[in-house]
Amino acid sequence: MTDSLFGHDTFLSPFTWRYGTVEMRRIWSLEHQRQLWRQVWVALAAAQAEAGLVTTAQVDDLRQHVDDVDIRAAQILEAEIHHDLVAELRIFASQCPTGGGILHLGATSADIQDNADILRLRDALRLLQHTLSNVLMTLADRIDSLADVICMGFTHIQPAEPTTIGNRLAQYAQDLLIDWHEIVRVIALLRGKGFKGAVGTSASYAELLDGTTWTPADLEARVMAVLGLETFPVATQTYPRKQDWLVLNALAGIAGSLNKLMFDLRILQSSPFGEWSEPFRDTQVGSSAMPFKRNPVSAEKTNSLARWVAGLPRVAWDNAAHSLLERTLDDSANRRLVLPSAFLAVDEMLSTALRVIHGLTINHNAVERNLAAFGTFSAIERLLMELVKAGADRQDMHERLRTHSMQAWKHVNEGKPNPLPDNLCSDRVITQYMPENDIRVLLDAAHYVGDAPDRAHALAHTIRTILPES
Repeated sequence: MTDSLFGHDTFLSPFTWRYGTVEMRRIWSLEHQRQLWRQVWVALAAAQAEAGLVTTAQVDDLRQHVDDVDIRAAQILEAEIHHDLVAELRIFASQCPTGGGILHLGATSADIQDNADILRLRDALRLLQHTLSNVLMTLADRIDSLADVICMGFTHIQPAEPTTIGNRLAQYAQDLLIDWHEIVRVIALLRGKGFKGAVGTSASYAELLDGTTWTPADLEARVMAVLGLETFPVATQTYPRKQDWLVLNALAGIAGSLNKLMFDLRILQSSPFGEWSEPFRDTQVGSSAMPFKRNPVSAEKTNSLARWVAGLPRVAWDNAAHSLLERTLDDSANRRLVLPSAFLAVDEMLSTALRVIHGLTINHNAVERNLAAFGTFSAIERLLMELVKAGADRQDMHERLRTHSMQAWKHVNEGKPNPLPDNLCSDRVITQYMPENDIRVLLDAAHYVGDAPDRAHALAHTIRTILPES
């Protein structure tokens, strides 16, 4: 605690250097936290000067030193007094010979910390929103370019009916667009604690302002206007911790959407499918033991982080539900971990997704191979409908088509070409109702995708219409 320089001979969080962008790490840095605290202190002092409680000279002195954060000095003092905000307060005051004596006048720690936390949460959410917008715009481009590329669809991870690659990508984009709207909503709902004192009654501010024309609500409104924040109408010692839960739910939503995308990619990159693959650099090593491996490490990393982020809203739920009476401190330690880590994890996931989507490789040979192997089976229902319309008995035809399908499936599982079209065209009972050419046309699954391409293009257009220019 007495040294602000940490090396690799002690524990460092992976978020210190491995996961997250420089911009997100900066937002959650200790230095930035202390700068925000100082901005809140100065805003409070400035409003108190307008109310006639302190002088403009004192406020000017504070402003001159608002960026003079000295982490080392504050840590040394904190090791002695065991209170991080008071340590920073004393260091700030010692740097301001004229204004230091009026710092924190009437305030409790949460008046400073909680409002600064919301400034930080807002900046972090806006950064995620920007990256998510880039992910969605990149997805929109890939959707448009692949909207008409036919591939096999899979339900229960088994061949089902054909779809298009663009339509599949549109499913992920639709989920992420929901997440984008949720981030926008949460940002708009962010509220600071305001300045309500130790238990939320504003008693200390009422005492200070006695004899002036200002009320505690006037003072609070002026400070929050400077900070650019709205405030909760009521609070205890802190802002309602339910707000943290809403924020973490929004982050967990993004994590869930990216988890599905990356899990599907891992399935489609596996050799039996072989249709998609994430970018893989020429110098990249896939395995220490097997030189040929091209493991989907980016997708696996995303799934791993998503699994962890999914559990964090529960911590925030406990913080909100267990904030007893006017305040307990059993949320403080875990908030130092949960809030920055959640943002850095989702930040890393979005940055990874942006690279993966942009560099996503489609193996068209594998796509066509799987379509040829399994697509015919998905057209059997189509053939059944036409046979019945031509006068055949539905139950008899269903059993005949089922028998041919099961025999053909055995051949496909043995790695042989699908014999189903030839077998059906050789069945004299079936050909009594339909000529061979019509049977083959109906079994061509490439034309059995409905309006999937149109829907994919429409969603890409919606994304471009809704999202602001990055």
